[in-house]
Amino acid sequence: MDGNGRWAKKKFLPRLVGHNKGLESVRKIIEYCIKYNVKTLTIYAFSTENWKRPIKEVDGLLKLFSESISKESKKIHSNNIKLKFIGDTSLLTKALQIKIKEIEKETSRNKRLVLNVALNYGGRLDIVNSVNTFYNNKKRIKKITEKDINSGLYTKGQSDVDLLIRTGGQQRMSNFLLWQSAYAELFFSKKLWPDFDEKIFVNALYFFQNTERKFGSVSKST
Repeated sequence: MDGNGRWAKKKFLPRLVGHNKGLESVRKIIEYCIKYNVKTLTIYAFSTENWKRPIKEVDGLLKLFSESISKESKKIHSNNIKLKFIGDTSLLTKALQIKIKEIEKETSRNKRLVLNVALNYGGRLDIVNSVNTFYNNKKRIKKITEKDINSGLYTKGQSDVDLLIRTGGQQRMSNFLLWQSAYAELFFSKKLWPDFDEKIFVNALYFFQNTERKFGSVSKST
């Protein structure tokens, strides 16, 4: 969800205004996923590298996350959405950690949409943690497999990424779901995240539907 800060800068507004506006786009994309029967949505809310940003912006973002959980929890639950936070939440405030655990527990049996919120998340950290978990849980070292790594990821039990959408014009992964996106189709939009709308989302879906996924094989038409 790239472009909140640039959106605000273009309008001569503080960066946090852009993040608040970006939250509206989060609400919209959740609605689009339900409308078009998408079963799993993962949003990149805060990366392990985002701590490098100015303290005022980081504090504002964490406050925004906390307030959003409080305001949106009932709506999320009533819409049968399962909310899961992926990433190292141990570095967050105790109050925010408690809110996260409560809403995860409250929505754990919901089935309409799985909504993963990547908070203090990094793809490299995810893989490293999975490997360390594997060896910490084994009495003797054995050859590690892809299945072992999958079982230790924050997204354990979920499918790999089919379609990855990035807004804001940048064409890179930025340490997001690196393992899970090995064969994801990548859709890039120049629109800044606060300007994300249903038309862009539908274009991304059409792009995905019209892409032949070979997974290292050859085209079925050859």
